[in-house]
Amino acid sequence: MVIALFVVATIAAVLLGLTDIVTREPIAAAQKAALHQALRQVLPAHANDPQHDQIVLAAENASPADAGTVIYPARDKNNHLVGLAWEVVAPDGYSGSIRILVGVRPDGRVFAIRVTRHQETPGLGDGIVKNDNWLRSFVDQTLTSKRWKVKKDGGDFDQFTGATITPRAVVKAVKSALQFFNAQKAAIVARLAAAPTTQPANTAGGAHE
Repeated sequence: MVIALFVVATIAAVLLGLTDIVTREPIAAAQKAALHQALRQVLPAHANDPQHDQIVLAAENASPADAGTVIYPARDKNNHLVGLAWEVVAPDGYSGSIRILVGVRPDGRVFAIRVTRHQETPGLGDGIVKNDNWLRSFVDQTLTSKRWKVKKDGGDFDQFTGATITPRAVVKAVKSALQFFNAQKAAIVARLAAAPTTQPANTAGGAHE
């Protein structure tokens, strides 16, 4: 009986291992493709591959467990930096954490933002992904061009009918992204200057394909 149970457990473990091997690459490919599409939405037209050219900026006095911030640079065909993107997390969404990809121009202006993951209530908090006018209200903004709060809190950004917590969390997170960029801009530019970059065969105008 013990031997039979051992054999069954071994077979189950082998099958689980094979399933993991078979599904790991397709899942990774799907995640990479989704990030590629999101980066196209938050970065200016570029000729490089931001995922390939990514750098990781570690925070000062970071613990070994801190993976750092992954920065995705966008460059034109002349290798000039035209934008950067990175992900921030709003931990205080109504239904949990909200992950946001923030794209900025080198001068610190927001190019675009996109929410990449959330659990907000359909029809209320999900305006952070469906309300195009609200998303566009971040475009070209800097730390000093807006009061970075929702209007209910004395700021310049709209909240949604019946949902204030969700947009408040996103506005706060995007503001923190701009503060991070302002504080780390010199370090980011220095790292990017020293990092190799992709040189795709076709660098005609438009976003990288």
